[in-house]
Amino acid sequence: MRVEIKDIRKYFGPVKANDGINFVLEPGRVYGLLGENGAGKSTLMKILSGFQPADSGEMLFDGKMKHFDFPADALKEGIGMLYQEPLDLPPFKVLENYQLGRGDGVFLNQKEAAAELRSLGKRYEFEIDLDEFIEDLSVGERQQLELIRLLAGGAEVLILDEPTTGISAGQKDLLFDSMRKLAHEEGKTLILVSHKLAEVQELCDHVFVVRSGKIVGQKSIPCPTDELVELMFGQVPERSQRPTFPMGELALEIRDLSIATYRLDMGNLNLSIRKGEIFGLAGLEGSGQDLLVKACTGLLKPEKGKILLDGEDISSHSYHQIQQAGISYIAAGRLEEGLVAGLSLTEHMVMAAQEHSFFIDWEGTEKTTWERIEKYQVVGEPNSLIDQLSGGNQQRFLFAMLNSPLKLILMEQPTRGLDILSVNWIWDQLYKRREEGTAIMFISADLDEIIERSDRVAAFSGGVMSRIVDADKTSVDELGHLIGGQQ
Repeated sequence: MRVEIKDIRKYFGPVKANDGINFVLEPGRVYGLLGENGAGKSTLMKILSGFQPADSGEMLFDGKMKHFDFPADALKEGIGMLYQEPLDLPPFKVLENYQLGRGDGVFLNQKEAAAELRSLGKRYEFEIDLDEFIEDLSVGERQQLELIRLLAGGAEVLILDEPTTGISAGQKDLLFDSMRKLAHEEGKTLILVSHKLAEVQELCDHVFVVRSGKIVGQKSIPCPTDELVELMFGQVPERSQRPTFPMGELALEIRDLSIATYRLDMGNLNLSIRKGEIFGLAGLEGSGQDLLVKACTGLLKPEKGKILLDGEDISSHSYHQIQQAGISYIAAGRLEEGLVAGLSLTEHMVMAAQEHSFFIDWEGTEKTTWERIEKYQVVGEPNSLIDQLSGGNQQRFLFAMLNSPLKLILMEQPTRGLDILSVNWIWDQLYKRREEGTAIMFISADLDEIIERSDRVAAFSGGVMSRIVDADKTSVDELGHLIGGQQ
């Protein structure tokens, strides 16, 4: 399918998300769409996939002008989008989710649906248990199910928005192999929206670069990465370096901790983190590092052992008690765990406040919200709905909601979906926190980020925590072996 976009415009109040976008996509190719956070990439793709309407402009598919009111309308015409946040129902099983996503109504023939799902899974080498609950799947497996659903629905144009965030290297390789097959062997048109330039160079045939709502350039791939970066930012930014910092007394201590879930049974976890220290947790998704973080937040109760904060046992504390003790948590799922769709930025600041009274000071909270928006460079206003912000701006606002002072910050994938300037900026804010004596423990799927940003690192494999290593004395290769279970 040939796609032609003509003068697409979309405004959110004074913000020009798309300001006269034009491009043409030919079938049988993988295209990259690049741009810094808030450049307008996701907005444009949501318009193309029927998630939201354009204010003006035209979309032509094989020469025929189309307008979509809903994503289902777009899919009927062959346009499907894999969003950053999987569109599924966690309490339901894989087959049930697949049925609900097929056709105009509920696809009731389970036998036929199961056969279709297995056939497509085999075709693209996706292995998914049809009886597994969605909430028990990894992000990569949920993406595979969504991709199969789109293909079964007849998608000829596939849009993938930051698809490698939070998935393992093996799942990424499998996804990319499937994308190449879809484009180069089956003649489909694929669009990859990503900040990861190495992945764009690896997968794409051609890229378009968006800046401030406009297409500012395009390049055939391969091309020098610095040329892409300069088109995205107008300059080639340097990656910020972790400054040396003298650490203080013990902040967090974990003694002989055991955590048991339906998925993993972890035991004998021991580690300590000092004030001002940045401690990285590496491992494939589902290896147990997320369970350790959730135990430290009070969202998961340990079977035995102790979690000590400044010497106080907080093992049995609730999530809110742990917040009051000086620990804050930034979850991987922005709109699933960290933020509430449909609420404004001001309303989020009300919820994030440490103290609450019967009456809400809306005027004062709005003033505070403006201050946080400016400090954290969020593209939005106090009355903006959180789900109207780009993924990168949602991530910035999660940091804007953090209270001060804090004893410990716990984070899962803190820079997911962020461009290099935003990544540098976020870590600069975290470095300021450590100067105040705040300890930081974070999970990242990016081993380079783990090594560059951490003082020490613990690797997890199958629920087992390896030895703790100094970040400046290890390598990506060594960490790769450790998370693979080799000591």
